[in-house]
Amino acid sequence: MPAPALDTVLTGLAQDGATGSLRVGKEGTVYLVRGRVSYVDCAATPGVEELLCGSGRIGAAGIRHARQQAGPGGDGGALLVSRGVLSRGELEFCVLSATLDAAFFLLTPRTLRTRFRAGDAHWLGVHWFFDVPGLLRECARRRARLERAWPSAELDARPVTPLRRIPGTHALLTRLQWELLLAADSAATPVELARRLGHPAYSTLLAVRELAAAGLLATVPAAPDEQPDKQLGEQQAALPRRTPRPPTAPVADAVTDVKLLLRVRDALEAL
Repeated sequence: MPAPALDTVLTGLAQDGATGSLRVGKEGTVYLVRGRVSYVDCAATPGVEELLCGSGRIGAAGIRHARQQAGPGGDGGALLVSRGVLSRGELEFCVLSATLDAAFFLLTPRTLRTRFRAGDAHWLGVHWFFDVPGLLRECARRRARLERAWPSAELDARPVTPLRRIPGTHALLTRLQWELLLAADSAATPVELARRLGHPAYSTLLAVRELAAAGLLATVPAAPDEQPDKQLGEQQAALPRRTPRPPTAPVADAVTDVKLLLRVRDALEAL
């Protein structure tokens, strides 16, 4: 008998009000509390530990120490807040960011072998809730946003390669896009760059697609014996037939993210 789809398994656990962890093959884990998702861990994306270390607020040794002190079923997040490592709001935002990031890559429409462990909890504790249907809708919304930015997944797993010359006189970049262009070495993929820079994988993926839409990245693999000028011409010809536009301003992105967080919080508090 074939295994049920992942979204079907999660929906069933939500309806049962389950508390525990759902292991999804070797790819990640979904933590639930009374039928709602409290955290998602995915092997393909930076976890909350990596995001905290990337922020510079705490090192890897500090994370390991807090995890050991919290122990199974503990509240490592409250421990970090009590020590002044970060505020309650920063902790919630970090959990939200890591969970949405992992959910996007883990909760794709597919069938995977799963295993549920009742009562299991994440070491960080419970600092946010997501209802399963809302989380799946958010994943779909993010996929649609990627398609609007650049309607092809070819760049998602390909090394990020900036062009030597821009197709114009100037380019407007967000801070993340600038960091990506500086860190790109034509060998690291978007997800690898996300880990290197300590940023969420989805945000990095979106920034890469926006850079491609603005004509700032190589969009076709180049043959080893091709000359740079010839590569540039072919790459520009491969761009979609539309006017390149500057990426979204970082302030607008931040405002949009905050508004989304507030809507999610209000919706959850109303449940």
